[in-house]
Amino acid sequence: MEKVKLTINGIEVEVPSNYTVLEAAKEVGIDIPTLCYLKGINEVGACRVCLVEVEGARSLQASCVLPVRDGMVVKTNTKKVRNAVKTTVELILANHNRECLTCFRNGSCELQKLAEELGIDEISFEGAKREATIDEFSHSIVRDSSKCILCGRCVSVCKNVQGIGILDFTNRGFKTEVAPAFGKSMADAPCIYCGQCINACPVAALREKSEMEKVWDALENPELHVVVQTAPAVRAALGEEFGLPIGTRVTGKMVAALRRLGFDKVFDTNFAADLTIMEEGHELLDRIQNGGKLPMITSCSPGWIRFCEFYYPELIDNLSTCKSPHQMMGAVLKSYYAQINNLDPEKIFVVSIMPCSSKKTEKEREELRVNGLKDVDAVLTTRELAKMIKQARIKFLELPDEDFDEVFGEYTGAGVIFGATGGVMEAALRTVADVLAGEDLKEIEYTAVRGIEGIKEAKVNIADKTIKVAVVHGTANAAKLLDKVRAGETDYHFIEVMGCSGGCVNGGGQPHVDAKTRMEIDVRVERAKALYEEDELRTYRKSHQNPMIKKIYDEFLGKPNSHKAHELLHTHYHAREIYPTQSNCCCSSSEEVACSCCE
Repeated sequence: MEKVKLTINGIEVEVPSNYTVLEAAKEVGIDIPTLCYLKGINEVGACRVCLVEVEGARSLQASCVLPVRDGMVVKTNTKKVRNAVKTTVELILANHNRECLTCFRNGSCELQKLAEELGIDEISFEGAKREATIDEFSHSIVRDSSKCILCGRCVSVCKNVQGIGILDFTNRGFKTEVAPAFGKSMADAPCIYCGQCINACPVAALREKSEMEKVWDALENPELHVVVQTAPAVRAALGEEFGLPIGTRVTGKMVAALRRLGFDKVFDTNFAADLTIMEEGHELLDRIQNGGKLPMITSCSPGWIRFCEFYYPELIDNLSTCKSPHQMMGAVLKSYYAQINNLDPEKIFVVSIMPCSSKKTEKEREELRVNGLKDVDAVLTTRELAKMIKQARIKFLELPDEDFDEVFGEYTGAGVIFGATGGVMEAALRTVADVLAGEDLKEIEYTAVRGIEGIKEAKVNIADKTIKVAVVHGTANAAKLLDKVRAGETDYHFIEVMGCSGGCVNGGGQPHVDAKTRMEIDVRVERAKALYEEDELRTYRKSHQNPMIKKIYDEFLGKPNSHKAHELLHTHYHAREIYPTQSNCCCSSSEEVACSCCE
């Protein structure tokens, strides 16, 4: 790559010629403020916060989109720059809902931090404010236009990373806002609720729909037996909410905190991940050996499931019939667990701690009920759990490490890697390989399916059979692969799809990471490392070796894919209309309230 030399604030720097001034400044430790900028996703120079003064230029320039050139002289901290940036931020704040103390993002808001850094202690501009829209009709995402700063980050991530584009700028001039088309609610749009827009938003214009109060009420209800389960990716990110570095594994402290919150039992969704592999792995074998529908595609990611139902309904029969792990766990807790502990299933309240905002909508699906009971009663994101721990005044960092409760706290390394892209595939291959080979194979790390490459393909040779697999994450990448499947251009046996880039470790319910940190650290990689580390520490690393999994089959389920297993652990999916109308919506609900069939 050709290099160029330029001078920034009197410091000479040599950088690749494809750099922007923003990137070049970072190379020499100079911090230029940004707001709309999101590396690789939203690089449009719209907010005018990253302005710099360039020798010879007639006006200030937006550094995030300004290419470097040889001999360029740049100043980032002149009075002219400081005044312009401060005025820009004051203008943004003039039309912003500034009730910061009661805001969901208080303390993690990028606009709040920027205002503090710029020393803004009063707003010089007063005028009309846009009429606020509070859209809280979906189970997963709340949109608050009074907090929106029109940076476009959510628009770009939805369109360019997820390939969906249900959010865009609507109306004109002063009335401009970011919203779904046709004035629809998020509940009525073909949204998959992945929450990547929440992760991208620098303020609180988009956030998860909180169920914290619902869980607090359950914990204080003496009639209820309240149990909690934690997804694998939560342990790799929760510590960030308490000041620990990105990717710090906090499994033991997380368990201790949940006990102190008052849950009757603390279980691990990893147990159900192992259960999923038993069901999904044998389902795959059955399809391969008996001429079933191939390729079989994983069904663990509810965002991906909604994407398939909306945009690729012809591939619904390719989906595994397995429920996602936390839904399986809920079904088992309200059947087997209730039975062995002589508990009334209707009095068991199951809480899932998830890295995912789409799980909130998933738990409401009619297809995920057994005998009229929801598998899961409440879903909290990683962020919500952190807020509850803080509300309870628990000193997280001082907690001892504690273990999950048995039986449903025992898990293998295969279960824990579910949280990273490629993890479900690798876990499945570890079990499928042993079943096909009829022995305990020693080579269990399928590194070809690891990493953050958008689409990964591999051929695995097991017992004279060649299993062709693919792993894809982020729905825009999924669409590229699925178009080939739909056109008959591929012949895979098994495909893993995760709705979020990087998998669950980067889910829409994980701790907020500001744009500047994302320039320096790939959170997907760092959080995934924590899961693979835990995998290597486990005594058992294959799902079928989990002694508690063997126990539940021996005592209750019989065998994988049995009638009992299908009754509790499997489900079905259906095509969904994009923007259903009154005439084609089966329940003819109003546009203001989400109906169960359109959730």
